[in-house]
Amino acid sequence: MPGIKSKLESFFGIEIKVLIAVIAIIVGTVGFIIIAGLVSRGSSDQFDLQILRSFRVPGKIARPIGPVWMFEVMRDVTSLGGPTVVFLIIIFVIGYFILQKQYSMLFLVLVAVIGGAVMDLELKEFFGRIRPQIIPTLMQEKSFAFPSGHSMMSAIVYLSLASLIARLQVRWRDKIYIIIVAVFLSFIIGISRIYLGVHYPTDVLGGWSLGLAWAALCWFAAWYISQKRSGGIISKSGNDLPGNGR
Repeated sequence: MPGIKSKLESFFGIEIKVLIAVIAIIVGTVGFIIIAGLVSRGSSDQFDLQILRSFRVPGKIARPIGPVWMFEVMRDVTSLGGPTVVFLIIIFVIGYFILQKQYSMLFLVLVAVIGGAVMDLELKEFFGRIRPQIIPTLMQEKSFAFPSGHSMMSAIVYLSLASLIARLQVRWRDKIYIIIVAVFLSFIIGISRIYLGVHYPTDVLGGWSLGLAWAALCWFAAWYISQKRSGGIISKSGNDLPGNGR
């Protein structure tokens, strides 16, 4: 892995983690714009309907697929992206950073979470998409549907925290494992929203896309600031290169 990493960095002229962050920002932003356009035009309605119905027993639209205990599992899973659990996680993380006196990390987490929450609320009001009415929902939700707040906030919170934890690891396989866990958590939370019938699939896809872009953008901003402070960013003229005699 170190050999591949160094070759990629040499080819692109940039750290591989920064390249990944930039790609995530672009893919997430473009993905959200495309999905939002489809939702606004109603072009995704047929797709949403087919996926929602695939999570229900044929001929019994009020009954979700799977064994009886699956509903309990999905209800528990969906709470991992809910405001209560997210709030508790953030409080614990803030407390940890205060104890460690890592105030820059504390600021990053606050910006990522608060900014993401405000963006989610504003976008819901802007699009004003009503929750699914074509199938009986298994939970009651009152806010608008697009984008999915659970999917978006789980991507922001878990990916942001995973990136911070991964920075403390030395081995690449440990870093990758941590990121995979964060992605998996966000994935199953989004699936649970569709399973419970409280969101259209495009709501979840939109939430994932925007959450990915926002988490990557916050990470990139933190990286840039840290590099700027340490003098690690090389200017075009090469005058800022450490060890140039200045």
